[in-house]
Amino acid sequence: MKEILYNYDNLKLEDIDEIVTRTKGLIINSNNEITLGYSNKTYQFPGGHLEDNETLEECLLREIEEETGIKLKNAKLKPFEKIIYYSKNYHNSGKNRKNEIYYYIINTDAKCDMNNSKLDEWEKDGDFTVKTFPIENVEQILIDSIPDNPINKAIVEEMLDVFREYNKIINTDKD
Repeated sequence: MKEILYNYDNLKLEDIDEIVTRTKGLIINSNNEITLGYSNKTYQFPGGHLEDNETLEECLLREIEEETGIKLKNAKLKPFEKIIYYSKNYHNSGKNRKNEIYYYIINTDAKCDMNNSKLDEWEKDGDFTVKTFPIENVEQILIDSIPDNPINKAIVEEMLDVFREYNKIINTDKD
């Protein structure tokens, strides 16, 4: 599994006050399309926060269902990339945070069913929806979204890192 560390504030582990773990999935169908979450003028790979006493895989399955309505059964899940952020004074909270995000490839033709989704208030307030795009268009769609929300610069950088790693894996598997 590839790991990427973002540490612009040069924090050390002993400087960290809290650690937050997330999982996210690249949902790819057999038509070579990818499903992205869209909220607050920002694209995201579906996923979210790890809850107490939950494995990474349980978190991913729960979050995929909550955000897309897709219930995955018998999924063989293994992360292919981990991104770590060290953030000083995270969102002006006075706390230094380490965010760990595990990325998974999910191949499924299951359709999103927003009637079965369980969105949180932030997602509802941001008019959360899911959108499916041909995989070859994703990089440009993400780049084009950067001016839509100031946070997109960082989010798109991360998503492009993950998407490019996904493409390396897929192209290696084809060889």
